[in-house]
Amino acid sequence: MADEKKEPKKDKKPEIKKPKVSPYWITAAVLVALIAFNILGGDALTQPQKTTQSQFESYLGDGDVEKVVLVNRRKAEVFLTIEAKEKPVHNTKKGTGILTPGQNDADYQFEIGDLQNFENDFDQIVKENNLSTSRSNESQTNLLAEFLPSIIFFAVIIGIWIFIMRRMSGGAGGGAGGQIFNIGKSKAKLFDEKVDVKTSFKDVAGLEGAKEEVQEIVDFLKNPDKYTSLGGKIPKGALLVGPPGTGKTLLARAVAGEAKVPFFSLSGSDFVEMFVGVGASRVRDLFKQAKEKSPSIIFIDEIDAIGRARGKNNMSGSNDERENTLNQLLTEMDGFGTSTNVIVIAATNRADVLDKALMRAGRFDRQIYVDLPDVRERKQIFEVHLRPIKKEENLDTDFLSKQTPGFSGADIANVCNEAALIAARKEKKAVGKQDFLDAVDRIVGGLEKKNKIITPSEKKAIAFHEAGHATVSWMLEHAAPLVKVTIVPRGQSLGAAWYLPEERLIVRPEQMLDEMCATMGGRAAEKVIFNQISTGALSDLEKVTKQARAMVTIYGLNEKVGNVTYYDSSGQSEYGFSKPYSEATAELIDKEISNIIEEQYQRAIKLLEENKDKLSLLAEELLEKEVIFKESLEVIFGKRPFIKEVMPE
Repeated sequence: MADEKKEPKKDKKPEIKKPKVSPYWITAAVLVALIAFNILGGDALTQPQKTTQSQFESYLGDGDVEKVVLVNRRKAEVFLTIEAKEKPVHNTKKGTGILTPGQNDADYQFEIGDLQNFENDFDQIVKENNLSTSRSNESQTNLLAEFLPSIIFFAVIIGIWIFIMRRMSGGAGGGAGGQIFNIGKSKAKLFDEKVDVKTSFKDVAGLEGAKEEVQEIVDFLKNPDKYTSLGGKIPKGALLVGPPGTGKTLLARAVAGEAKVPFFSLSGSDFVEMFVGVGASRVRDLFKQAKEKSPSIIFIDEIDAIGRARGKNNMSGSNDERENTLNQLLTEMDGFGTSTNVIVIAATNRADVLDKALMRAGRFDRQIYVDLPDVRERKQIFEVHLRPIKKEENLDTDFLSKQTPGFSGADIANVCNEAALIAARKEKKAVGKQDFLDAVDRIVGGLEKKNKIITPSEKKAIAFHEAGHATVSWMLEHAAPLVKVTIVPRGQSLGAAWYLPEERLIVRPEQMLDEMCATMGGRAAEKVIFNQISTGALSDLEKVTKQARAMVTIYGLNEKVGNVTYYDSSGQSEYGFSKPYSEATAELIDKEISNIIEEQYQRAIKLLEENKDKLSLLAEELLEKEVIFKESLEVIFGKRPFIKEVMPE
């Protein structure tokens, strides 16, 4: 019955955790006891009362002493007569030990100064008083006292050694790499295919081509007979290449969740250690574990840490340890005795520096390029990251995808998170469109600094600078369409013009020149209005200089330099000290770069002079409102004639 099921369970008695007794505490207690026992002596339980030599001579002269035993010629033990023990002066004396001395134990003891003087004084007192007191010598040995210093010394040395070994091994934890003797073991984390990994291909938005490639690997692991019956072989490895944040690691996690086979995950830096030979040993141990659990998958993130080309980039001598690790990896992936049931998936954003032997077929049979998402893929990524966010019902994901060109999957995840934080800061119940736009501005431009101190003249210069960008870009066909202009300081910039660039696969010279002209519009506006220029165009100059240099030296878009490129896709030219062209060509390149930039600067000045009154109107409105949108430009300039669809239907 439902009521019976809802009855609360009886409270269980809390388990009383008994304190664990550490062996180190037991060892320390034994050492303390031994030291105390040695300090107090073997007769520590029944220590006689201490006295002085002058008092002893007084007792001896009174006839109270029966005998004296000299121990090791430095200590005297005094035994009283039976009659003397009954005297009040001796009857009140008790020993300093834990127990009271017995009948056969010494009654007093004292340290002897000079033995010869003591014996002479003793003999004289006995002779003068005609006493029968005897004197004898004894030698006592304490084995513990002799060996205790050596025991303590070796105990300290062993303790220090254990402490250092535990620190070097990264703690007392067990498992591979947990102890100093396991330092050659692999540090790969084994994910349980049934418990640990919950990511699937449904969680990976976009990346359709990459998903198809890795899905085939997953299908091969699930149904190998489908391929082997036709004579096919399982791929040895797949290399995921792409810019940071595009989802390479996420794709590998999805493979782990879908394949339902043991999945070993580690980073390329996990093979690196201060000890020589450890990297190669860890590679051997990793593949040994993977073969024991085959079929299985090994995922190596940032493989360029160990996969760099051998014999290159050696500025300070050879790095034999890294090369030995790479050699072992090459052998394990495709060498004698390699298993065909282990697939290696690796990820890197520096494929240009990898060793050619690692990239060949038979090791990494497939190189999967994970590119930045296009507008359709960004929409899919937004839909994935918007699932846990409480958003407004009419939120348009098409609009968000158009507003984020060039964003990676990680950037879009950051936009969604920032939008949620901004909405929470505004005490809103749901995340809206404006929150996402503010988040994009925050990520691209930085945090707003409305309290930054700017003089009126500087503010006016910034307003005309940004208005110049907006005006020139509005007048040019191939310039990116404007979204908004602001003179509110944000990050390191004092103002900004936001554009929505067209996503192109190829770029033509006129498109690059229009973009450069729009970029130079800010400095051109300062020249036209104030007949002065300032340092505010630094980022603009940096951008156009890179574009002009790329036109001349990389893409071969300059008539005088010709159809040549000095770009090295292998990435090895950056380690050289010589240029791939002569000094005369270098002068020509510098001259052409300067000419291209100056031509676009003069072109921007001409455009602004023709529209000087409209430029002033736009700048005045910008000074008044601080942030204006494209609607304000439409009022001043009219509709822009160059309208293109960003995402065709």
